[in-house]
Parts: sequence; C-alpha cells; structure tokens
Amino acid sequence: MIQIAKKVGRPFSENPKEIRITVRIDKKHNDILEDYSEKNNVTKNEAVRRGIEKLDEKNK
Repeated sequence: MIQIAKKVGRPFSENPKEIRITVRIDKKHNDILEDYSEKNNVTKNEAVRRGIEKLDEKNK
C-alpha cells in the first residue's frame, strides 16, 4: 500500500490578496496611518483596506 503525504504549508485563503498596489504618501498621511494602525492594533495594509471599505459605504 502506498501512502501519499499531505502537503505541508499554509492553508489556502478564502479571500486571497492577489492585487498589489503602491502609493506614495507624505509624512502627514503616514503619521495618520501609523497612529490609526497602532491604536487599532492592525497593520497598515489592514488600515488601508478599512479606509477603502469606508469609501464604498459612502457611495451607497
């Protein structure tokens, strides 16, 4: 009987982040982003995603 080994590594995400963007911001906006991230215990990436969600809410 042949045993097949299970794959090792991270499990697949239900919502993979496949799109990468790059933005340049000034010190003021970076300070705002860092302050929000620290106060809410999230990464800068997550803070930006939350900001984008807020934009979507305003458009409805």
